[in-house]
Amino acid sequence: MSAQTPFLVFSGTNSRYLAEKICKSLNCPLGQMNIQHFADGEFSVSYEETIRGRDVFLVQSTFPNSDNLMELLLMVDAAKRASAHSIIAVIPYFGWARQDRKDKPRVSIGAKLIADMLSTAGVNRVITMDLHADQIQGFFDIPVDHLYASTVFLEHIKSTFPLENLCIATPDVGGTKRASTYSKYLGVPMVICHKSRLRANEVAEMRIIGEVEGLDVLLVDDMVDTAGTITKAANLMLENGARSVRAIASHAVMSDPASSRVDQSALTEIIFTDSIPYAKKCEKVKVLSIADMFAEAIRRVCSDESISTLYAI
Repeated sequence: MSAQTPFLVFSGTNSRYLAEKICKSLNCPLGQMNIQHFADGEFSVSYEETIRGRDVFLVQSTFPNSDNLMELLLMVDAAKRASAHSIIAVIPYFGWARQDRKDKPRVSIGAKLIADMLSTAGVNRVITMDLHADQIQGFFDIPVDHLYASTVFLEHIKSTFPLENLCIATPDVGGTKRASTYSKYLGVPMVICHKSRLRANEVAEMRIIGEVEGLDVLLVDDMVDTAGTITKAANLMLENGARSVRAIASHAVMSDPASSRVDQSALTEIIFTDSIPYAKKCEKVKVLSIADMFAEAIRRVCSDESISTLYAI
C-alpha cells in the first residue's frame, strides 16, 4: 500500500470476505497480516507492513466462535505495540450484544465486558451496525459510530416490494421501535407479535396485536439465531389471513436448525446483510452487502465528515 494512503485496512480470518469488498469500494488494497495457528489452538498475529503513525481499521465481526473476538483483541494489541496513530475496530456484527443487562440474578453483562476488553486492548473508536440494544454504545468510553442496515434494506424494499399492500411487523415487542421507524418512513401500517418464552431460544406462545388479513407482511428484526421466533411469527401471520410473509434481519447468525426452519416456514424469503457469512443452502435466503456503507463510513471518519447523513432512518 502506498505510503501516501492516510489509512490502512486489515482483516481477521473470518471477516476477510467483507474486508475485501470494503477495500474494493475504497479502491485500496487489503493490508498484509499473518495469523499463525498453533497445535494447541492458540494463534499469534503480526502485521507484515509498517503501520507506525497510521490510522488502522480492523475489520472483524465477533460472531461465534470466540476465536473471532480473540483475533480482534490480538490485532488491536499488535497495532498498539507497533505505534499505530489510531486503531478503529470495524465490527459489523457485535457479538454478546444480547447480554446487555442483568435480566436475572447472578449473571454477567457480557456486552459491557466485551466493550471493556476492546478499550483496554487499545481501540480508539468502534464502527458497528444494528446493535441488539442501542444502550450498548454507552458501555464504551470511546466514540462509537452506530450504522443501520435500514440504509441498505430500504432501497431494496422500495424497488422490489409491493408497497401499496405492505404491512410492517415485528416478531417480538422488543423490536417495536425498529419496526415503527420502517412503518413511518414507508407510510404503511404496523402490527406486533407478542411472545413469551419458556427458556432462551424457545418460544412458548405468540399472538398478533393488529390486523394482517389480505396484506403482504414484512417482518423486521436485528438478528436471526435459531429462527424459531421469526418462523413462528411468519406462520402465525399466514394463519391470520396475510397474503404473503417476508422478513429482513441485519445479522444472519442462523444457528442450526435455522435454515431448515426457514425452508419449512411460511416465509417467501428472508433477507440478511453480509455482516456474518452465510454459507448454508437455503433458497429462501437473500444476502445484501453492507460493504459500500462501511467503506463510506471509513472514508468519512478519515476526512472528519458527518456519519449521521448516511442514515436513511
